[in-house]
Amino acid sequence: MVIPSITDITMSAICPGKDECSIAIYLTGIQHAIIGLGSLIIMPVLGNLSDTHGRKVMLMLPLTLSIFPLVILAYSRTKYYFYAYYVLKTLVAIVCEGNVHCLALAYVADVVPESRRASVFGVLSGIASSAFVCGNLSTRFLSTASTFQVAATVAVIALVYTRMFLPEPLKKDQISTKGIETICLLERAPKNKFQLFKTLPSFNDVLCLLRNSSTFLHAAIVSFFANVAHVGLDSSLLYFLKAQFHFNKNQFADLLIISGIAGSISQLLLMPILVPALGEEKLLSVGLFFSCVHVPYASALISVMSIFVMPCLKSIASKQVGPNEQGKVQGCITGICSFASVVSPLIFSPLTALFLSDHAPFHFPGFGLTCAAFALVSDFGF
Repeated sequence: MVIPSITDITMSAICPGKDECSIAIYLTGIQHAIIGLGSLIIMPVLGNLSDTHGRKVMLMLPLTLSIFPLVILAYSRTKYYFYAYYVLKTLVAIVCEGNVHCLALAYVADVVPESRRASVFGVLSGIASSAFVCGNLSTRFLSTASTFQVAATVAVIALVYTRMFLPEPLKKDQISTKGIETICLLERAPKNKFQLFKTLPSFNDVLCLLRNSSTFLHAAIVSFFANVAHVGLDSSLLYFLKAQFHFNKNQFADLLIISGIAGSISQLLLMPILVPALGEEKLLSVGLFFSCVHVPYASALISVMSIFVMPCLKSIASKQVGPNEQGKVQGCITGICSFASVVSPLIFSPLTALFLSDHAPFHFPGFGLTCAAFALVSDFGF
């Protein structure tokens, strides 16, 4: 809901009156890198803790923390309040960024059999896309101040709903071994006697997953390169559109609404039909192919196909482990994606700032976007 507005707020706070600002691009890139580095450590930890202490308990943490940055900009969007938001958002996002979706996928994996998991993962992502559409549609008609006030209110409602109505799935000691379809890979791993915190995942756990399943290894590599490209786009595209086409909050919202509607239709209607017909691997290839298109509005519409990538990847990874390791495996995949979030801004923020400036070695404002497309093309090698 806040994405269409945050670019304008950032530009107004740092470079008022300008449509191109390298400092804003670098700050956004630094934020993505810090969040990615922190998430790389935190995500597997939270995923493993959710296996031990329950999904609902761990979901409450990011839902609670995500409220506070929104409250700051709901109160004021002046320069110093923006910097306060920037710092708090960076710290909070280390725990919150992607964690709700990660734990939601683990929750679904607890209660859905393998044969239906890809379709249900797609439906879950489709519901998230529908919420994304509703949020951006609201932003289209709300003032900037009202946008953050409504966003903070919705965040509080989500927290209350989770606390009051979301049931806790069966814990691992309550899960019957009858009908378990996948061997628990980590149970076969050699135990590390010197692990500092025995309840937290060790680096050995991640290596075990990568060594014992070539499918998981390939899924991890594809996830890495796909997220390098997607984070590069997220941190660069809006600034590119503002500099080249003078986009504002409403046009950003229109673009995101089109993308969200296409993604919702795809995941809610097409994915449950296409997964049984084509299989997850072929559908993943289709999604990667269409992800390479980066033309405003056209690429938003094409997201009806490109949105298949992450649900397919996470479903494939989910099937490689047993029911007691779903939080850990989703945390590992999300952690790998977070590592991509560290690498990507280091590449794409300087590229975007350079080629949008007057000091570019040659005139190619969209050079960074082209490089992101090549990162996606590289996934076909795996």
